[in-house]
Amino acid sequence: MVEKRFSKFQKSKKMKKQIITIALLINSLIGYSNAEINNYLVDNSKKVTVEFRNVKKGHLLSIKDNKGVTIYSEVISENGHLAKILDVTYLEQGTYYVELDKDFEIVIKPFKIKENIVIFEENEEKTIFKPVIRNQENMIFISKIALDNEPMQVVIYYNDEVIFSETIQTETILNRIYRLEKEIKGNYKVVFYNNNRSFENAFKI
Repeated sequence: MVEKRFSKFQKSKKMKKQIITIALLINSLIGYSNAEINNYLVDNSKKVTVEFRNVKKGHLLSIKDNKGVTIYSEVISENGHLAKILDVTYLEQGTYYVELDKDFEIVIKPFKIKENIVIFEENEEKTIFKPVIRNQENMIFISKIALDNEPMQVVIYYNDEVIFSETIQTETILNRIYRLEKEIKGNYKVVFYNNNRSFENAFKI
């Protein structure tokens, strides 16, 4: 367990992000069987079924392109095993990702569209574990399972200004404690970067 103590502030640049949403025809089926979860073609057209175990109401299902742009998203409305029939007729050739954003992890299923054929790359399916970020008074606690050994970055803001930044390399299990100055009241935000994604936690002291 590593503890960081700091109180000096430094300015930061703001980054803007644009998300383009494209309409996509998609149908859904909710099931509760114990069958194995597979990805398979429905017919010879560009329609496929993708399934996930242990889906809960409030989880987020999305499809992204190879640049990370979200082209479809949907909040799951029921608990159970989820089966989605995806009609990707209007998508161009290329690589795409079906993602299920769960409570503590993100399940990613990549697929390719090539010559009007949909190919799921099951060997490249993976799970990204989300960081757990919480605060208790002036203490910040961060934990993260990082089996892929991708670099991680922690940035802490005070009133929209960076007061601390740290990049962590090659730690399979991350545990950090950061201590803030109790006397400095205001709005704080922790942003955790990993796998080209960001996770936030905002709070006040």
